[in-house]
Amino acid sequence: MTVPSKIFLVVAFALAVTGCAGQNTHDLLNKTTITVPAADIAATHQIFVATTRQKAMKAPRQVFDGDRSPTTSFASVEVTVPKIHQLGAIERVKGSANSNPAKDFTATGVTFYEGAPQFAKAVGADIAMRGDRALVFVHGFNNGFDDGIYRLTQIAHDTKYPGTPVLFSWASSGKTTGYIYDKESASAARDDLEATLRMLAKSRAKSIDIIAHSMGTWVTMEALRQLAITGDRDLGGKLGYVILASPDIDVDVFKKQMIRYGKPDKPFAVLLSGDDRALRLSTLISGDKPRVGDYGDAADLASYGVSVVDLTKTKGGDRLNHAKFADNPFLVQLLGDRLRAPAGLASEETAPAQLDNLGQGLGKAVGSVAEIVITTPFKVLTIATGG
Repeated sequence: MTVPSKIFLVVAFALAVTGCAGQNTHDLLNKTTITVPAADIAATHQIFVATTRQKAMKAPRQVFDGDRSPTTSFASVEVTVPKIHQLGAIERVKGSANSNPAKDFTATGVTFYEGAPQFAKAVGADIAMRGDRALVFVHGFNNGFDDGIYRLTQIAHDTKYPGTPVLFSWASSGKTTGYIYDKESASAARDDLEATLRMLAKSRAKSIDIIAHSMGTWVTMEALRQLAITGDRDLGGKLGYVILASPDIDVDVFKKQMIRYGKPDKPFAVLLSGDDRALRLSTLISGDKPRVGDYGDAADLASYGVSVVDLTKTKGGDRLNHAKFADNPFLVQLLGDRLRAPAGLASEETAPAQLDNLGQGLGKAVGSVAEIVITTPFKVLTIATGG
């Protein structure tokens, strides 16, 4: 196949798996304020933000755009969740129309912090108020600033996470054709994520949990690798759960990262799915080299000390099957059940029974049949979510 033909195939495949581009303008804030009765709002969440994106000067309602900043900026965003919200969904309008708080996730306000000290004070106070835990979410490829805000809001809301949600938003272009740009942006952001994690570790947080998705797992693994090189891989004992969902990382590179990091002491999970259509594109672009997120040898990955959760037989919220961890109602509840117990108290012996009971309960409630296969360094578990 000639180079132009392969490029055409990659672009065509990208459009096929992602649908029509340009449906969202990536505006986060409304043009005008829409007021609705309080009864129409399920909850309001404050999302703290550390970002390597530039401030959106040309389109200020985006807040931060897809251009890279040489420094980290800090903010917080208040987001309302509508009463009609369905578990696993992100209800939002298309295009540039205003969000209706009664129907859509809606950002109602943004606070900018002058620098790291001011942000550290604000986020530290929130952590102390909410129970001394923080959840850091690192988004993936083709995400606007709004996408990360809404996804973390949905995760925090649906899992009933008891701590402070912190979005680490690196400079994704938010375009299906921006894969290489995004990969370089992710690499450029690893020092900033490391610094953000160190900042949180200096707060009163007793546990700092991390959920990373897609290309965001690359940023996360590089930051963890750097922490390990400095001799502080667990943030002074404060690192909690690490959950890598649909990792867009070359399998061989991941193995090298884990060798440098060492076998984890706290729960460290890789969520993969053999029907992940988004990762097929990544595999094609990367010279047909397997990605961790759709790798077929769970035992091989587990030998590096991680738990591998195979979600192939569960349904995704869209045809990509790339965000099952967050958009599948069963998996969201399983994730929430796990996250609500601090990582230091989590037991690998009791977790299977808890997951099995919850899975059976969900299956009986909806009459579906699916399986989640968990491969740990010690055993393989099959959890039925239906019967």
